[in-house]
Amino acid sequence: MATCWQGLWAYRFYLIVFFLPIFLLPLPILIPTKEAYCAYTIILMAFLWCTEALPLAVTAFLPTVMFPMMGIMGASVMIQRPFPFGSKSPGDQPPFAGISVSAPCAPRGGDPFLLLVPACQVSTEYLKDSNMLFIGGMLVALAVEHWNLHKRIALRVLLTIGVRPSLLILGFMVVTAFLSMWISNTATTAMMVPIAHAVLDQLHETPTGTDAEEGRNNPAFELQEPSPQKEETKLDNKQDGPAHPVPSESRAQQNEEQLRFTQGMSLCVCYSASIGGIATLTGTTTNLVLQGQVNSIFPQNGNVVNFASWFFFAFPTMVILLLLSWVWLQFLFLGFNFRKSCGLGDQMRKQERAAFEVIRREHKRLGPMTFAEKAVTILFVLLVVLWFTREPGFFTGWGNLAFSDENGNSMPSDGTVAILIGVILFIVPSKIPGLTQEPGKPGKLKAPPALLNWKIVKEKMPWNIVLLLGGGFALAKGSEESGLSKWLGDKLTPLESVPPPAIALILCLLIATFTECASNVATTTIFLPILASMSQAICIHPLYVMLPCTLSSSLAFMLPVATPPNAIAFSFGGLKVTDMARAGFMLNIIGVLVITLAINTWSIPMFDLHSFPSWAQSNTTGFCGVSQANVTTPSP
Repeated sequence: MATCWQGLWAYRFYLIVFFLPIFLLPLPILIPTKEAYCAYTIILMAFLWCTEALPLAVTAFLPTVMFPMMGIMGASVMIQRPFPFGSKSPGDQPPFAGISVSAPCAPRGGDPFLLLVPACQVSTEYLKDSNMLFIGGMLVALAVEHWNLHKRIALRVLLTIGVRPSLLILGFMVVTAFLSMWISNTATTAMMVPIAHAVLDQLHETPTGTDAEEGRNNPAFELQEPSPQKEETKLDNKQDGPAHPVPSESRAQQNEEQLRFTQGMSLCVCYSASIGGIATLTGTTTNLVLQGQVNSIFPQNGNVVNFASWFFFAFPTMVILLLLSWVWLQFLFLGFNFRKSCGLGDQMRKQERAAFEVIRREHKRLGPMTFAEKAVTILFVLLVVLWFTREPGFFTGWGNLAFSDENGNSMPSDGTVAILIGVILFIVPSKIPGLTQEPGKPGKLKAPPALLNWKIVKEKMPWNIVLLLGGGFALAKGSEESGLSKWLGDKLTPLESVPPPAIALILCLLIATFTECASNVATTTIFLPILASMSQAICIHPLYVMLPCTLSSSLAFMLPVATPPNAIAFSFGGLKVTDMARAGFMLNIIGVLVITLAINTWSIPMFDLHSFPSWAQSNTTGFCGVSQANVTTPSP
């Protein structure tokens, strides 16, 4: 019997994929409405995303199958409608009532009075502007990684800060957070954790050098499960070599302190990688999910969420959360013994010099900046400047001046800028162009390779995230077209009696808990359309609940499986699950409180959160006026 259950458990994912759709079938059968069909799809995808019975990107394809078959959205349908005489816009005439026009209408060739009007198309949701922004940002990030520019930045900052224990943790957190703002948090963690342990190796070496064997087998640097080779070596040493003396109480205490410091260093890197990603729109995929959902659900929002507005909202939040995290990790793993944490004493100074030498040697090994690194740096800075100045809001940007539409809005988007810089990376050579001959072929000139090539992009670009983003946008559009969003909004109207700050706080706690067990992208994809409907139903600004919940989805600090940076740190730092859960639980609470502070202070004037916006009003059946309960700040 036990063997039978073990066999079933081994096939648990196959059983989930087979039985879950059958188990949920009563919902669309007993309630044959579009709302129930869409809810069936969302619930099915939510379970598959949480259990990862199928790859996340494969699950994201389900709307292309389910929505057309259920009559919610067409796969790719063009509807012919006559263009009425004398009308200025086809959308304001009766023949076009009820048709969602998602692209400009174009006259049919040969007949100026027949139009091909695009109906609701699920397939077009899979490649929106947010996807292009993600692809362009990743192209620049791949170029930074390929030419080791991120490693040069990290080592240079660490040389400046120094290697005293408290400042060392702060230095690694600052460097990791800054790099994670622009490149993948997984790649940042994978680069920074080995550097951290190389420095720790030198800090924990015995200064006299007589106890070399003990220094090599320091338990602070062993993985959670020691390798058989290491165990065998220890047994051989015990049999053949002289017996080591029993370690003294001070040596045991020192080893314990070293272990705790190593754990703290590992955790500070993975936590700061997650924290740093919230600062920029391209720092983590969940931020792009929010931008795409807002643009899809509220198409008249006037580009309220762009790179500049997000940065000025999220960057102060990131800085405060990073500093408080440093204080908490300092207290948890180093205590408040400033004499030790500041590196006082002759022995500590010798160890610091050795650790500093490791960083200096690694930095020296990189050599002087190459032409490729300088070119990537210039393009990276240019990208950030163009992002900030395109349409900042508080002054007229270059997008409004040079490439504006009839209403004065910027035609280029943040995705346009990212793709432009990405294309330039394929053009600019990695070396100063010159007349160099190709080796082995005299008389034939060899052109230097470009800063980026398609082979690197094909191997390292996370295409699954592009599909995952598209699946989320398709779900949001399907919820709107089926009427599920309106139905959910009507059911959530009793929340009008709850103060908005309390709603935001409860939702942040819910999302922070949910994201520990599910992908943060899947979490935001599932919850954001529901939160948008709720905000319309109770007449509060949609961003008042969508912004903090998006940030809260990055607070995955408690479990190794919550996010890839946690798993990397867990494999390096000699950590137990209880160590990560103890440190991460308090960080989740701190993160929720900081996000609640941000949404109730400086974000209110930035996004005009004190009133219900007109662009959200257009998608509701009722009217949310200024006299209703739409104030999102607590009454004095």
